[in-house]
Amino acid sequence: MAGRSMWRATTKLLVATTALGGGAAAVTIASSDDPAMALKLCTNVPLRLYRDSVTAATIAFDYEYSLRGLPEGSAERAKAKHEVHMRGARRLEELCFRNGGIYIKLGQHLGQLEYLVPEEYVRIMRESMLNKCPHSSYDQVHEVVKKELGGAPDEIFDEFDPVPIASASLAQVHVARTHDGQKVAVKVQHTHMTDTAAADYATVELIVNTLHRFFPSFDYRWLIAEVRESLPKELDFLVEAKNSVRCMDNFRKLSPRIADYVYAPRVYWNLSTSKLLTMEYIEAAQVNDLKSIERLGIQPSDVVNLVSETFAEMMFKHGFVHCDPHAANLLVRPFPSGRRSIFGRRKPQLILLDHGLYKELDYNTRINYAALWKALVYSDADGIKENCVKLGAGDDLYALFAGILTMRPWNKVIDSSVDHLVVKGTDSDCSELQMYASQYFPQITELLRRLPRVILLMLKTNDCLRAVNGSLIQGPSLESFVIIGRVSSEAVLDSMLLQKRSLLSWINFWIQKILLEGRLCVMHIAVWLLQLQKALTL
Repeated sequence: MAGRSMWRATTKLLVATTALGGGAAAVTIASSDDPAMALKLCTNVPLRLYRDSVTAATIAFDYEYSLRGLPEGSAERAKAKHEVHMRGARRLEELCFRNGGIYIKLGQHLGQLEYLVPEEYVRIMRESMLNKCPHSSYDQVHEVVKKELGGAPDEIFDEFDPVPIASASLAQVHVARTHDGQKVAVKVQHTHMTDTAAADYATVELIVNTLHRFFPSFDYRWLIAEVRESLPKELDFLVEAKNSVRCMDNFRKLSPRIADYVYAPRVYWNLSTSKLLTMEYIEAAQVNDLKSIERLGIQPSDVVNLVSETFAEMMFKHGFVHCDPHAANLLVRPFPSGRRSIFGRRKPQLILLDHGLYKELDYNTRINYAALWKALVYSDADGIKENCVKLGAGDDLYALFAGILTMRPWNKVIDSSVDHLVVKGTDSDCSELQMYASQYFPQITELLRRLPRVILLMLKTNDCLRAVNGSLIQGPSLESFVIIGRVSSEAVLDSMLLQKRSLLSWINFWIQKILLEGRLCVMHIAVWLLQLQKALTL
C-alpha cells in the first residue's frame, strides 16, 4: 500500500514538474535579453526536471524502505539511517553538480546548516560545494566582458589572466591589471545565470513542497523562500558593491574601535556592472590557512577574536549582517601600518569578500537577539527564555533554540562556569552533539518553522563562523565568548539609553555599564587563569 502511494506521489511529481518547468521555460525565453540562447538553454529544462524528480523520488524511496520495520532508538536503525543519509547526500551532491547554478547555491546553504540538517549532508556538501565549483570557459568570460564593458578583456585591461584564481556557484574571479597599472580582481558572472534561474527555482520549489507534503518532517521550504529572495540580489553585482560600501560605513560610524581592522576591497565603479565587478586585488591568506597565517607572524587566536568581534558588531549593533562568511570569503593580512600588540605580535586585518548576501535585522529583532546572547554568555536562564520566546521559539522550544545556538545541551548552557559554552572538539563532545541533533530532529523541524527567516540566517552565519574559528584553534575559545558578551551587552545598554531620556535612565545606564565592566573584568581574569592552567598542564 505504501509502495503504491509512493509510486503515485512520484508520478504526480514528474508530471507537475514537467508542466511547471515548461511554463517557466517559456517565461525565461520571453524575458531573456538573448531569446535564441535562452531557447537553447531551456531545451535542457526537461532533462533537468527529470534528474530532479528521479533524484528526489530515489532519496524518498530509500528512506521509506531502508528504515521500514527498524525500531526507533535501535542500533540497527541508527546504522541504517547513517547509511541512507550518506547515499542521499551523495545523490544530492551529484544532482547539484550536474545541474549547476542555483543548485550549487542550495548545496552550499545546506553545507552551512550544521545540526539543522543531518550531519552527513553537511559534511559532504561542505567538502565539495565550496571547493569544486564549475568554471566558465575563457570564451564565455570574453563574451561577458565584451557585452558588459564594450570590449574584449585585453582591450579593457592592460593584462587579463585567462585562468581564474577562484570559482563559486554564481561567478569566477580573474586577476587583471588596469591601463594605469593597478592590479585588480575581476568577478565575472557565469553566462546566462539569470536566464536559467527562474526555471531552476520553480522546479526546486515544487519538488521541496511535494516532498514536504508526503514527508512532513522534510520541511526546508524556508530555505527555498530565502533563495528566492536573495538570489536576484546576489546576481546583481552592483548590489554587492553597494553592500560593501555600506558595511565599511557602518564600522566607521558604529564600531570605530575595530574599524581599521576590518576591510573590504575598493570597487572600480567605472569597470563594474550588474554582471561584472572589478575590485582592488589584495594579497592575503585565507582565514582557515593556519600555516600561512603563522608565517605572516599573526597569532591564530587574534584572528579568531577579530572574526568574533567583527560579526558580533554586525549582528548586535549594525543590524546589517554579512550572511555568507565561509572560509573562502574571509582573508587575513597583517595590519598595513605594521602595528603590533604589546607582546610584539603582528595585528591582523580581516578582509571581507563576496558582499552579495546581507540581511537586515529590524531594531526589535536586533536588540532581542543581542539580549539573548548576553543571557547565554552570562548563564541567565530567565533571560534566555524571555528572549527566545520574543524571537519566536515559544515556551516549549526555548531550551532547544538555546542549544542550537550554542551547540551545548541545556544543562551546559545554564552552567555558571566561565567556559560553559565552549565546545572542546573532543570525540565525546562531537558525538554528544550529533546524538542531541538526531534525538530532537522533529522538534528542530518545528523550531525552524516557527523562527523568522532572518534568525535562521543568523543560525547559518553562526555555523559558518564556528567552522572558521574551529579551523584556527584547538580547544576552548574562551576570549571569543567574552567578546560576544561584551558587544551584546553594549548593544542592550545602548537601547536602554535610547528608550528613556530621563535623569534616572542616565543613572541606571551608568550603573549597568559599571556592573558590565566589572563582570567583564572578572571574566577576563577567569579566562587568563584557565589559559594559565592549561599551559601548565601541557
